[in-house]
Amino acid sequence: MTFLVIGIDAATWKIIKPNINELKNFRRLMKIGRYKTLILNEKPISASAWCSIFSGKTPEEHKHKAFVENGNLKTRDDIKVDFIWDILHKQNYDVRALNIPFVIPPYNFNCKFKPVGYGLPETPDEWQEELEKVTSKAIEILEEKPDLLCVVYSLLDRIQHFHWNEPIVLEWYKRIDSVIGKLILYADKFIIISDHGFCDRDDAEVQTLPEKTPRGEIKGDHDKEAILITNIDYDIEKLQDVFYAIMEEMKNGQGNYGNGI
Repeated sequence: MTFLVIGIDAATWKIIKPNINELKNFRRLMKIGRYKTLILNEKPISASAWCSIFSGKTPEEHKHKAFVENGNLKTRDDIKVDFIWDILHKQNYDVRALNIPFVIPPYNFNCKFKPVGYGLPETPDEWQEELEKVTSKAIEILEEKPDLLCVVYSLLDRIQHFHWNEPIVLEWYKRIDSVIGKLILYADKFIIISDHGFCDRDDAEVQTLPEKTPRGEIKGDHDKEAILITNIDYDIEKLQDVFYAIMEEMKNGQGNYGNGI
């Protein structure tokens, strides 16, 4: 059996629910599983949020709050916590992590992958390239039937910053919906989660980019309402619970997971 965690950076119910009839895979998974809004206790910063999701630690515990510190990009070695893949790998599970954007460029574990645009796809061509390359690599991994694959798409965050409230946003949600339908065919258990939601820039608690950039005006930014869809029973109430949900599934021996626990 395979446990699949799909992260969709910046996915929001503000787009999904009003357009659910056009997002058939979101709709189907919401029907067969459970879904809710996760209200972040911390600031909705991607670097910190993805770190919390996959380490089970709060920002105060993992101390990773930004991609850049003292003018330097932070690396995996700067973060002094174990992630879910580190722990399960030591217990002889087949665990992969693909394109996880808690650092720049995004992090990979037990797989080789070159991110698009250094993990910051900025143009429609790069958005499509990320969608295709991440999906292709994820399917390649899933066909090997790992115990766990954690994979993240980052393009929606970039799109929504520059095009919030524009029709193009829904078009890319439809494309994400399509690839979810392909990946989920390989999974027995799944979690679909975002690191934060999205809103008008003026309504955002934090402004993660300046109002004017070389690529244009910033129209949207992060809010504290992340999405969650899952078919497991563990009660996920906050980002850190994803880590513990995965650990619980492994401990309970749901299927032929690894040789550990």
